[in-house]
Formats: sequence, C-alpha cells, structure tokens
Amino acid sequence: MSDTTTGSDQAADAVPATTSADLEAASARVDALRIEIERHRDAYYASNASTVADAEYDALVHELAALEEAHPTLRSQDSPTQTVGGRAETTLFAPVTHAERMLSLDNVFSEEELAEWAAKVERDAGSGRVRYLSELKIDGLAINLRYEHGVLVTAATRGDGVVGEDVTQNVLTMGTVPERLAGSGHPPLVEVRGEIFFPVAEFDELNARQLEVGERVFANPRNAAAGSLRQKEEGKSPARLELMRARIRRLRMLVHGIGAWPVRELESDAHVTAQSEVYGLLAGWGLPISTHFRVFDEIADVTGFVRRHGAHRAEVEHQIDGIVIKVDDLGLHEELGATSRAPRWATAYKYPPEEVNTTLLDIVVSVGRTGRATPFAVMEKVEVAGSEVRQATLHNQQVVKAKGVLIGDTVVLRKAGDVIPEVLGPVVELRDGSEREFVMPTFCPECQTPLKPAKEGDIDLRCPNARSCPAQVRGRVEHVASRGALDIEGLGEVAAAALTQPLEPEDPPLETEAGLFELTMADLVPITVVVRDAETGMVKVDEKTGDAKRVTPFRRKRAPKRDGAFNPAEPWGDEDSVPSKSAELLLENLENAKTQDLWRILVALSIRHVGPVAARALAGWFGSLDAIRSASREELAAVDGVGGIIADALLDWFEVDWHREIVDRWERAGVVTAVPGHPGPGAAAAAGGVLAGLTVVATGSLEGYTREGALEAIMAAGGKAGSSVSKKTHYVAAGPGAGSKLGKAEALGVRIIEAAEFRLLVEQGPDAIALPDADPAPDADPAAEAPEDPTAGVKPKRARKRKAPAAGEIASAADVEADAAAHPEAGAHEPDGAAETL
Repeated sequence: MSDTTTGSDQAADAVPATTSADLEAASARVDALRIEIERHRDAYYASNASTVADAEYDALVHELAALEEAHPTLRSQDSPTQTVGGRAETTLFAPVTHAERMLSLDNVFSEEELAEWAAKVERDAGSGRVRYLSELKIDGLAINLRYEHGVLVTAATRGDGVVGEDVTQNVLTMGTVPERLAGSGHPPLVEVRGEIFFPVAEFDELNARQLEVGERVFANPRNAAAGSLRQKEEGKSPARLELMRARIRRLRMLVHGIGAWPVRELESDAHVTAQSEVYGLLAGWGLPISTHFRVFDEIADVTGFVRRHGAHRAEVEHQIDGIVIKVDDLGLHEELGATSRAPRWATAYKYPPEEVNTTLLDIVVSVGRTGRATPFAVMEKVEVAGSEVRQATLHNQQVVKAKGVLIGDTVVLRKAGDVIPEVLGPVVELRDGSEREFVMPTFCPECQTPLKPAKEGDIDLRCPNARSCPAQVRGRVEHVASRGALDIEGLGEVAAAALTQPLEPEDPPLETEAGLFELTMADLVPITVVVRDAETGMVKVDEKTGDAKRVTPFRRKRAPKRDGAFNPAEPWGDEDSVPSKSAELLLENLENAKTQDLWRILVALSIRHVGPVAARALAGWFGSLDAIRSASREELAAVDGVGGIIADALLDWFEVDWHREIVDRWERAGVVTAVPGHPGPGAAAAAGGVLAGLTVVATGSLEGYTREGALEAIMAAGGKAGSSVSKKTHYVAAGPGAGSKLGKAEALGVRIIEAAEFRLLVEQGPDAIALPDADPAPDADPAAEAPEDPTAGVKPKRARKRKAPAAGEIASAADVEADAAAHPEAGAHEPDGAAETL
C-alpha cells in the first residue's frame, strides 16, 4: 500500500467536482473516505491482507487530500493524510516502541513529477549543488533493528510507525542478521532500518511445498515474507513448526538507513555526513546492504537510473516496485525537514504495472462469506511481476461487460500496484470466432439458491441463503478463526472447508458456525476433503495423478512402532489411521478460544459493520453479550464510537433466529460472553465510576498498556476515551511516540500525565494524582505539565528539525468498519508494499 499524500495542487486536480460541494456534503464524504482508508490500512498492516488495488487506494487518499485542502476545517491530525501506516497489531507479539519514528515516503508517478520534486528540493536547499542517492525500492516488510553497544536488542516490524511488533526471535532464525555488529566502538544505541523479503527465485518452490502439506499458498513474495515472519511457534505440530522455520530461514534482508543514532558519542564516525557514507558504515558493521544504489549530481541522471531498472526489474533477486531517491547530504535532511508522515528530502518513483498477454480459459463464479457472487478469470498460466498467475477477479457482471472480454480471448493482464492480478481487456485482433460470451449465473453455484441484489440498485448479486450456503458457512468459520477475531490456530481455509464441505462423510460436521465449539475427535477423524482454490472455489488437481487433490487433515497413517496395533476399544481411529496432531491442536485451540475477550467474540459473529474498534467500545460499555442483545437502539447508538448505523446492524442481526442460535450454542459449549467483574451496561459511568463524566485522551506508548488496553481501561472506569484533544478534554496520557495531540494539550493547558499517573487515574480516580478538580484548565501553564522527552538526545547526526509525529495515538472508535474488510472473495492479496520507511 503506497500510503500516498500528494501536494495540494495535484490532489485538488484529482477531484474538481468534489471540492465544490458544500461543507456538510464534504464533511460526510471526508468521514466516509477516512473509514474506508483506515479499513484498508488495518487489513494491510495488521493482517497482511489487501482489500484494494494500490491505484484505487491512492485515488481514495488523493480525494481525501483534495477535500481537506478545499475545506481546511475538516482536516485533523489523525487523518490518514497526516499519519503513517496502520494500528500496531499487538495480539501476536509484544509491542515495541521505536526510539525514533519510522516515517513513510511520498510518491511520484512520472518523470515530470520527479523533476518537479527535485526542483522544489533544490529551491528549498538554497545555494549549493544537491546530490541524489538512488536505490531500488524493495517490495518487502519494513523492519527496525535496535542495537545497543553493538548487540541486537530487538527487531520490530514497522507497525504504525511508532509502535511495532517484536519479531526478534524470528529475525535471528533467518541467520542473515548479525546478533552482534562487527568491529568495535559501536554507539550506545543505533536503530538500523531495512526490508525483509522473500527471494523471487524460491517463491514457486515455496508455494508447491505449501500445497503439499495443505497450507495456504501465498499471493506474492511480499505476502510470503510477511506471513513467514509474523508467526509464533506455540501450538504448532512438529511438521508445521519445521515448515515455519524453513520459510523463515529463506528470508533475506537489506538495510537502507538509520533511525535513532547518537553519533555525538561516537567520535570515530564524525566524518559520516552523507547517506552513501552511512551505507559504508553499515556494511563495515556486517549488515547486508544493496549493491544497487548510485549517487548522481543531476536529476536527469536519476531519471536514466529509473528507466534502466524499470526495463530490467524482473532480473533482481527481490521484487521492486520503484526507485527511492534521497538527498545524499545529511545536513540538507535537517534543512529540508519532514511533514507529519514523510521526509521532504526523499521520494519514491513508482513504476507502472507490467503487462503481459495470456489466454482467458474460463470465467467461474465464487461465493464468499457475505454471499457476494464474484466472477473470476481463469487463465493460462503466465508470469507477471515476478510470480505465476492463473486467475484474477472480475468483480461483477458489469465489469466483465465493460471490459469486453470473451471466454477464449487473448487478454492483457497486469498486476495492479504490482500485486493484484487485473485483466485489462481483450486483444480483439487475435479473435478467431471461437470465443464465447460469459453469462452470469442466476443461481448460486454452491447451493442453487437464486441470486439477487441485496437491495434495489445494487450491482453485485448475492446468495441470500446465508445460513446454509456451504461457501458462506465456510467463509464465516474461517473468519471466526482469523487473527482479528478469535485467532484460532489450525482453523484455516483447508480445515474450514473440511468441516463444512467434506467429501466424506456425506453430512458435514458443521452446518453453521453454531456447532464449532461442540466438535469432538470423532467428528474430525473421518473427514476427507477436496482441496479448492480459496478465491474461485475451483477444485485443485494433483499434478502427479491428474485427479482432484484430496487430503485427510485430521488423521494420518498408523505407524505400528509409534502407535501400536489397532485396539477396537480406541474411541477413534482404525487399523490404518490415527488422529493427526492437527486434530489434537484444533480441539485444544478451540477450548482456549472459549475464554477470548468479549470484543473478539463480537467480531467473530460476522455482524455487519462491527469490527474490532466498535466491538471494543460495545464490550467496554455493556460488559456482556446478553446486555448488548437486550439493549435498545438508543442505548446502543449512545455508546461513543457506535452510532445509529452500527446500532441498526446489531438489532437486525439479533432478530434472526439462527443468529441467536449461534450465541446460545456457544454459551452452552462454555464460551464466556461476559467480561469478568464488569459492573454492567454503562454502570461505571452511571454509578459514579472513578472517571465518570471525564474525557481522557491517550497518545503514544503507555507502559503496561496496549493502546486498545488503555482505551478499555478508560471506558471501564466510566470515562470517555477521546480521539482528539479539545477544551473539553480533561487529561492527556502521553508516552514515548506521543504525536501532535501532546502539543495541542500543551497549547490548551490540558493536564498531561504519564503512564504511572494514568494507572492511578483509571484505578483510583483524579484524587489519586492530586488534581485540583476535574474540569479542563485552559489557562494552565502548559510548560508546568509537559513530560520530559524520553528519547531526548537520541537522533541522527545533523538530521533533525522534524515536525511532531501525528501517529501513535489511540484510534477513534467512531469509524464504521465494513464487513468487507476481510472478504475472502476479494482474495488475500497484498497491496503494493508500504513505502520504504526511514
């Protein structure tokens, strides 16, 4: 995902009609755009999945930037145009606060835009020649290595730019990142920034191995890198554990910069004044750097570098999606500065997608979790942008008609943003008359229910048989187990298909997700399932036999020496097979999932618009599923961050008999649907909770709390977790990485507290931190309360004067998180890799 913010002139040109709208209409559109952009960001950064092509994402950001430029009163510091990345995922690995924020890059898309950027840099730089370092933009996973006195302390993902995930153990497993830097005299602290990638040459072999063991194949090498690195060893069978470690050992890393670096304490390296010299220093420390970089005196030479590598981009060991251009002089970095999300001294030139021709063999229709019927192009295998492609979504019947493609056509194929396969159209002159028109089916291909629009005017056709359509049930079961819901290891696409669409036995163990927590070993062991493609639903073929690929995910062949002879008294198994480790782990993980947080259960229920943020707000206020189920529309809508749309969706969901059956059966099976010790709906506020009537904003990393945990602590104490600072804000809890909210609090005289005071506040109330009263104090002296900067003095030499970051704050719960955020039918693609972080 390119995370692009363009200049106001360019953005304004993108949507001239929108910028003339009145303020009310513009405000509504701004809200809708922010919701959609944040949804795509969350899917990308937290789940390594893409819900949108890069070009479409850029168009959304451009439109938002134009509206904010035309209506400045609508711009806020937590807008996607002002922030970097997505919310840091904290459910898999411990959160790590970067000593210096990982910024993103702005993009240019043509030689003209590159020249304009360079001209502005040279104007702002004043006298003297500007030299440009140009290097390949790796399409990988951003990483931050923290070394102290030459020893690796943590390796963390980018996260939201302020807080990432601790992946140190997996990075060390790679074997290519030094645990101790070479040489001597290392600084007390240095952060090394780089990209982890999966080698293109090994990608097809990886996917073949994934298929052999019944695991999900990866859409592209970047997806493979992210999916391999962000894994835990717990709960995996020995075979899957070795597969995980083997994937990690294949990963590679190249470093491209430095974050925090107190060079003032490193006398021997005082001569390092250029980015290119930094690379020499990093190489001397034993860190892997790219050999594909050059320094040029003229932007015309940079353009030549861009052209040369664009013509040979498939010849590099890793995928690239552009060229990064940086001002080489570190002193100019300080002069040019940065915006809230990107430096002014660097940009990324993005290449247009590669295009190839192939044959459209068929168009098949797949039904996903929400019932949407999506046509997919099935094509003759072809390599494009570094990986083999056989299929691509065609979205709906109107798109098929608009593209003018016929089955049998030679079609032009590209990867949108170098990631998502996209059919552009037919090569009409190559038609021979044998081509045929695609006809959208009128019945669901999975359950034969008549397809129809969800409401009048909708383009998409949907299967209304939500309860019993096997494809929808399979999708919902997989969603229950997803990272953003109950996070159940071992319940992926193959296991979900086995439970809902088995070849054997005839009757599936699960008719709906209601029976998920009632499964026993006797249900699992007999299952045989045909492996299907996750997107199209097409049966996969065994390349050795030519037959449909079948697997028995929950049983394995009996090994007499290890398992002994068959005993008829055994509750399951037979003379030839025994339960597999996967079966044991699935049952164990299902049992553990029964005590997951209430907000995760809400997400798992697939209620329209209820994503993690809204679910946390509901769980924090009501405390139990029963209380939510019994609440009126007014009570639901009154919860901060919920509102009328989500309230209506909740009421509609609980009106359906089989929906209520899911909750009832889960509860009977032992699923905990209440927050232990919660005083009841809004009771903390209504009963005079310690924060009743108070608004608290949390920003940055608060020791002992994830950002979600801080939000929940505020609400559980009866307070309102604010998303922005105003005169009505009573406290701002600020930690390392605090963004612009800290500055605004100082300007307004709002009381600023640190992590220890925050804990006392939510547990004991204002008196515990000796505040004179609970009212905002606009006339207070902000300097008296400003916390000490915990990272003072930790910065690169001559490379500061950066504006206060706008990320690192608790995200507003006010967004309506559409259920489309995890559409399986849209494909588990990765969008264009995030702009290289700095």
